[in-house]
Amino acid sequence: MSIEERCCPEGAVEPRFEPVRDVFTAVLREQRGTGAAVAVWHDGRWIVDLWGGGANAEGTRPWQQDSIVQPYSVTKPFAAMCALLLTDRGSLDLDAPMQRYWPAFTARATVRHVLSHQAGVVALDAPTPTDAFYDWDRMCALLAAQRPQWPPGTAHGESALFYGHLVGELVRRVDGRSLGRFLGDEVCGPLGLDFIVGLTPEEQARAVDLTCFDDLEGATKAELYRRATENPPGSRDPTVVNSAAWRAAEIPAINGHGTARGVAGLYVALLRGELLSPALFREATSAQCSGVDAVFNHRNAWGLGFALDDEGFGMGGTGGSYGGACSRSGYAIAFVTGTMGSHTRGERVENALRGCLGLLPLSAASST
Repeated sequence: MSIEERCCPEGAVEPRFEPVRDVFTAVLREQRGTGAAVAVWHDGRWIVDLWGGGANAEGTRPWQQDSIVQPYSVTKPFAAMCALLLTDRGSLDLDAPMQRYWPAFTARATVRHVLSHQAGVVALDAPTPTDAFYDWDRMCALLAAQRPQWPPGTAHGESALFYGHLVGELVRRVDGRSLGRFLGDEVCGPLGLDFIVGLTPEEQARAVDLTCFDDLEGATKAELYRRATENPPGSRDPTVVNSAAWRAAEIPAINGHGTARGVAGLYVALLRGELLSPALFREATSAQCSGVDAVFNHRNAWGLGFALDDEGFGMGGTGGSYGGACSRSGYAIAFVTGTMGSHTRGERVENALRGCLGLLPLSAASST
């Protein structure tokens, strides 16, 4: 692809929001790997739906409207939604011990603890090979036997690699379907969201390669962070995450694949009062815990599957992707990218949107 082709996004933007296209074009120009996409819903309609750049590492395949990319932890709220739907239907009790549904699970945690990252099952003590990601029963057996890193409910820390297994095994034991199947049948299928956990060969043909892993932050975090993100190894190895085996597996903490519109569409549904009862929606988007995250060592707040801030709720992922809702101003947004890097790119795009809406930039808004 030529520079012009790589940096000229396709899609549509309402005239008032052309500055979003301008910033997104600049992001594409600056990225040295695969491309990106952004989608925004506001005031009852899609006002931005853009994509551009390459879809493979060689630069021979363009990012298309239906290209899907792995946005890492942006997947976690999709996993949580499956458990929340079962809660609304009376099949799961948030304050029941995990052992009610999963008798072999040894950590004395509740369902609520798991959904809000308070369970403490964030790292495996025994060195575990990459192949464990592809064996659901093996991984769940390891997690069931794992000693938590803190007494459940006394601290919080993101279960970076295992959140999807913890939630997904609850779903499987209560409903009988895998999390990926339940998500497709009960959430993404009915809503028409192009977001998938566990790709078929046909879906893999649409997948974007993840590139530029050397642009991720170096391993300077604390020991628990390294243990929680590097065992099993491979989640930041391009030969692993771009492989057919990885894309076909269900690793619902991090390996969902979707379009920007598919990601943002989940938050559109929630803003419109769909999917969850009003009471459970309020609970899911209210702080269950807050303070310094024991794994990532920064201040945050967790709802039931969602990261929370003063503007709304959502989730970012390793490499710079983000999906969320600004409940204060009534918009849903997703920025997804195949070029690994910081979240600065998505924040620039969102601040261009906020400027069009007459809102303060994110940093200023969060301090008011």
